[in-house]
Amino acid sequence: MKPEIVCLMMSSLDGGLHPSKWTESPDGSRKEWSALYQQIHEELRGDAWIVGRVTMAEMAKGEPHPPQSAGSVERPNHFADRKANNYAIALDTSGKLHFTRADIEGDHIVVILGNTVPDTHLAELAADGISYIVSPSADIDLPVALDVLEKELGIRKLLLEGGAAINGAFFAADLIDELYLLVAPALDGSGGQPIVTFEGGLAGKTQLSLISAETKDNGAVALRYKVRIR
Repeated sequence: MKPEIVCLMMSSLDGGLHPSKWTESPDGSRKEWSALYQQIHEELRGDAWIVGRVTMAEMAKGEPHPPQSAGSVERPNHFADRKANNYAIALDTSGKLHFTRADIEGDHIVVILGNTVPDTHLAELAADGISYIVSPSADIDLPVALDVLEKELGIRKLLLEGGAAINGAFFAADLIDELYLLVAPALDGSGGQPIVTFEGGLAGKTQLSLISAETKDNGAVALRYKVRIR
């Protein structure tokens, strides 16, 4: 089985994903947009949230620090905390993420990796008190990883909060149950193509059915869609 997966995104009217670059909210602040996203994140009451390597790197900020001797490491899985209230999950195929602590704002970190990751990196994660899941293949097998998360950690609802690559990969693998898009009355103005994209060639594969459309504080709109696989 897999958890229920809600893809949660927030964008400006022209598709920007970084509120720091947007025009201000009606109350004269850009912080309002981040606060609204966090409010919805909490209201959805997920057991965990998941992002890709690039997004997690903004929060991890560690440097490589493998132990002098890797010793015997657990494969394919190591769970440092099976009773956490919430989990922060990162996809890191090649083992490029390094951490300074075992949690993100109280959410226990779990890293999902490809099977070519060296034992020294797994030993580093274990020594830092971080959980990990090693995929049976060099590329991450998402259905297998999700099954492990559900069976081993009891994760029933997962919030997908990544960028184009990871979100598109989940859509292409028919894994998403709901798309929750917050649209802020703000403009990014960076030019070029909109940033809200989903990679993976989804034409003809996915249908979206509107669940609800609701106005939020400061004129933002919350659009919820049921994802149907064709």
